[in-house]
Amino acid sequence: MRVLGVDPGLTRCGVGVVEGVAGRQLTMLGVGVVRTPADAELGHRLVAVEQGIEQWLDEYRPERVAVERVFSQHNVRTVMGTAQASAVAMLCASRRGIPVVLHTPSEVKAAVTGSGRADKSQVGAMVTRLLRLDAPPKPADAADALALAICHIWRAPAQNRLQQAVALHASKGRTA
Repeated sequence: MRVLGVDPGLTRCGVGVVEGVAGRQLTMLGVGVVRTPADAELGHRLVAVEQGIEQWLDEYRPERVAVERVFSQHNVRTVMGTAQASAVAMLCASRRGIPVVLHTPSEVKAAVTGSGRADKSQVGAMVTRLLRLDAPPKPADAADALALAICHIWRAPAQNRLQQAVALHASKGRTA
């Protein structure tokens, strides 16, 4: 499975592509950050994020896009920018028919480090180890994007089995 992880943000939108299957060695195919100038008009920034995401989708052709679920923050301005960048990433993937999955920050941290309360340096260290990199990707947004992709690859088999069980249960309820 090839997954594009997106750590949404208006100033720095982390992107990373990981390929592999649960239980096997994973491979990083690319990592980076889509940047926009903080002083640019909002519409122009959103277009720049869209163009950046589209380039990553064109180049890497992921099967899934994993986006960090926006969570409530004290700074409304920050959460709005994050939500807007998140929506752009979801739109770009959905326009191409690529399934989008959302993972919370604590889900990602728990999947990659074993603790939902891990800090950025712990996530970066584990991403470095899991993908056999020489150093943690910089900035942290890039490492977080890779962590999102890893989280989805590892969680997808269990999520698929759960969805199949729910669908089976629902179909049995209709036939009874």
